[in-house]
Amino acid sequence: MLRSIVTGVGGYLPDEVVTNDDLAKFVDTTNEWIVERTGIRQRHRAAPDQPVSDLAVEAARKALVAAGRTAEDLDLIIVATTTPDLTFPATAAIVQRKLGAPTGIAFDVQAVCSGFVYALSVADGFVARGLAKCALVIGAETMTRLMDWTDRGTCVLFGDGAGAVVLEPKQGKGDSSDQGLLGFALRCDGTKQDLLYVDGGVSTTGTIGHLRMLGNQVFRHAVINISEAVEAAAERSGITIDEVDWFIPHQANSRILDGVAKRLGLRPERIISTVAEHANTSAASIPLAWAQGVEDGRIKPGQLLLIEAMGGGLTWGACVVRL
Repeated sequence: MLRSIVTGVGGYLPDEVVTNDDLAKFVDTTNEWIVERTGIRQRHRAAPDQPVSDLAVEAARKALVAAGRTAEDLDLIIVATTTPDLTFPATAAIVQRKLGAPTGIAFDVQAVCSGFVYALSVADGFVARGLAKCALVIGAETMTRLMDWTDRGTCVLFGDGAGAVVLEPKQGKGDSSDQGLLGFALRCDGTKQDLLYVDGGVSTTGTIGHLRMLGNQVFRHAVINISEAVEAAAERSGITIDEVDWFIPHQANSRILDGVAKRLGLRPERIISTVAEHANTSAASIPLAWAQGVEDGRIKPGQLLLIEAMGGGLTWGACVVRL
């Protein structure tokens, strides 16, 4: 059977770094308060003239180089984002143009922080069925542009960035020893919309709006829901949690990461965490952490990865990948 294998990973963070002390100059907060409750120490912010497609393109170029491919090889581009350049066209179409990729398939996926996992599953539907030979899956966000900078409960949590992976087809045996994407578990519960949302939209207010969140309730649902999805993805992949080499979670909050790891019995030293340096970059957080793990040498070929995320919707999901 065909499998979708990851042949390249890349990440990009904007130049501007905003520390907790920087935020404390105009928000009623302190570095100690933020670190104690979230684990976050800093975040990156895109320049005013830097749209999310620019971040996506930078991450995409790094992933293509890592894969030994060029934009000319691409026949599928999927961008997971909550903060598109424009209402339309899709940011993926803009990325295609900026990369100089040929005419092919390009579209966006919107599942907020779960967007990258959702987008991987969609790309797998093309690549593992022989409908695409070289796919680019990007998570890219400028979340700082959705912040209410008077709300210390949310504005300290988010940052901007982008991460990307290249997927290509490869024959496998059809069991858990295969290289590639082995199994997914995706979920959504629309009745929990009011726990995490943006209070604006094209067909409602006609404005961008600001992010709103009931943090305590999101935390409770995150630990329970993510753990269930992780276990389901592992079962569908034919692996056990103990076999996982690296757990790469959505970088939302260190307390959520710790809660999920404890519930699943994951060893802390097997968790890739970048939340302290990047904050929550929504759909970009998993590929950014993945790219960091590859860059520093922790993640190696042949290893088994488990990724997961939860975001507004509420959406959540998990995926098992063998490199």
